[in-house]
Amino acid sequence: MRLIMKGITPMSHWPSRGTGLAAVVVAIVAACATVPTTVPASGRPAPSPAVTTPSMVAPTPLTAPVSTIAPTARSEPPAASISVEGGDPVVGQLGTFTWGNGGSDSPWLPGSPIAVGSGERLTVTIADGVGMATWSARRVPAGTSDGSGAVVLGTGGPPIAFDSPPVGAWSVQLAVDFDGGVGSAWYYWLVSVR
Repeated sequence: MRLIMKGITPMSHWPSRGTGLAAVVVAIVAACATVPTTVPASGRPAPSPAVTTPSMVAPTPLTAPVSTIAPTARSEPPAASISVEGGDPVVGQLGTFTWGNGGSDSPWLPGSPIAVGSGERLTVTIADGVGMATWSARRVPAGTSDGSGAVVLGTGGPPIAFDSPPVGAWSVQLAVDFDGGVGSAWYYWLVSVR
C-alpha cells in the first residue's frame, strides 16, 4: 500500500542528519492530531470538539482476592457441627487432622453426644465458611475404640448430609478433605438413635 500525503517531502529527499528530520516528524504528528471539522447544512462550520488529554492518575494496583480463612491463620481445622431438622447443632470432637504445616494423630474417639430420631437426616456445617472438597461418614457401635468393622453412612462432595444410623448408640466419624489442599480432618459424634 502506498501512502501519498500532500505537502510532505518524500522520504528519499529527507536529510540524513540535522534538524530537517525532526521538523518532518513534528509536521506529521501535527497533521495526524488535527480534528476534521464538518460543515452543517447552515453553511457555518461546526465548532471543533474539545480535545482533552487524559489526566495522569496513578493506577490502582491489581491484587488477587484474599481468602478470609487462611490455613496459617489458625492452628487447626475449623469446627464441624451436626444437626437434624429443627434441632440444635452439636460441634464434633476433632480427631486426626492435617492443617497448614501441622497436624495431629488421634485414635477413634467416642464423639460429642447428640440424640436423633430413627430415619432423620443428619446435616453437617463447616464453620467460618471454609470450603470442603469431599467427605466420608462411617459408624461403629458406641464403645468401640479402634474403628474396626466401621460401616459407611455416606460419601460425596458438598453438602454433607446422610441418614442416621439404625436405632442404638453409635460413634460416627466424618472425614473431610478441604478445598485447595489446605488439609483434612476427622470429626466424631456419639449419636443416640431412638
